[in-house]
Amino acid sequence: MQAKKDVRLDEAVPRYTSYPTAPHFHPGITGETVREWIAAIPDGDALSLYLHVPFCDRLCWFCACHTKQTRQYDPVAAYVTSLCREIETVGALVGGRAAVRAIHFGGGSPTMLAPADMHRLGGALHRAFVLAPDVEISVEIDPNDMTADRLDALAAIGMTRASLGVQDFDPRVQAAINREQSFESTRDVVDGLRARGVGSVNLDLLYGLPHQNFETLAATVAQALSLTPDRIALFGYAHVPWFKKHQTMIPEEALPGSRERYAQAQMAAGMIEAAGYVRIGLDHFARPDDAMAVAASEGRLKRNFQGYTEDACETLIGLGASSISRYRQGHAQNQPATGVYQRVVEDGGLPIVRGVAFTEEDRARGWVIENLMCNFAFDAREAKERFGAGAKPLVAIAAGLAQAAPDPVLARDGDVFVVPEHHRPLVRTVAARFDAYLETGQARHSVAV
Repeated sequence: MQAKKDVRLDEAVPRYTSYPTAPHFHPGITGETVREWIAAIPDGDALSLYLHVPFCDRLCWFCACHTKQTRQYDPVAAYVTSLCREIETVGALVGGRAAVRAIHFGGGSPTMLAPADMHRLGGALHRAFVLAPDVEISVEIDPNDMTADRLDALAAIGMTRASLGVQDFDPRVQAAINREQSFESTRDVVDGLRARGVGSVNLDLLYGLPHQNFETLAATVAQALSLTPDRIALFGYAHVPWFKKHQTMIPEEALPGSRERYAQAQMAAGMIEAAGYVRIGLDHFARPDDAMAVAASEGRLKRNFQGYTEDACETLIGLGASSISRYRQGHAQNQPATGVYQRVVEDGGLPIVRGVAFTEEDRARGWVIENLMCNFAFDAREAKERFGAGAKPLVAIAAGLAQAAPDPVLARDGDVFVVPEHHRPLVRTVAARFDAYLETGQARHSVAV
């Protein structure tokens, strides 16, 4: 797949894991707001939970997540106590009216938790919420953290899916991003997970890293494929040193340019697809029989703060410092400062610091953006059925894009607007055309590819 000469590879746009995006959240959404939103959750509803652990025992320079390095475990144990308290508070507000269908542990590095603390969190969740019998529990894993007792603890809490951070196996690239991790240690963790009955393993890879080239990336992809993962995520490194100061440790002169990044992404994707994986959305791949691949083929793929998912729950409750929730009424984000977060939750409060309530226009634009990100298309007739007159300006935008010369980013097939295949690597830029907030904010974003 060749890049068109007029494709804007350097355009900086959001990743669209939400709409409106987080830079447009405001302090008008409070704990009292969220109490009302939780009270409005329908009886018999299905929930998803996200638990954030904002600590790492080392700081990877490429990372843009909300986390901090700590060499002392006492603050981590104290944080787990506070997280259990928030779980108790939110669980009481839900009151057993809804069952939890999915739980995701993210970070930071949730696998730096001591086994006893992982057990504590598992017990708190079971006491506070009604967990569906087939609840899916996924955990982000740093292979360098893993020991046999940590693997046993993850199995004991019912983990069904593991997502391992790999990034790149080349030693020079690893040194440049402060992430030393051997292929052998990664393989051992994958084997340990499968030996404990974990049914799904995902590997996260990055392109666009310092000193990365075709040869090193191809070698990494080949090694990753040799582990026969169920899923692979192929992300572009987001260089945002104005947002994450530790990224200034990465030598910018060693980063590939935009066209080389594009070529790296296409080469790696081609290797993964040639190995029998189905391409899903912008940057995910799965075995054809995987639940995400099936959801994509049936038009049920979703996108939330964890990226692509087959999770259809309309309510996602974020627990832990900086975590973001999505309710039917809007988004809400927890306090990012761990000390403030802990003081609020220990007093039985909800540590909400900002968010946004959806307008009808937000719902319509968000629906179009999610469909473009997941399906590379949206149906104008369905948009009109869902949103009535609110769909009219969005269809007009799409019609204008479909008529733009010389190479439109949307094609029209009856009522359906489709992103042509050669523009799909830049679907974020297409989605951005439907973002009413983008030109009004001051936020800076990573490049589209």
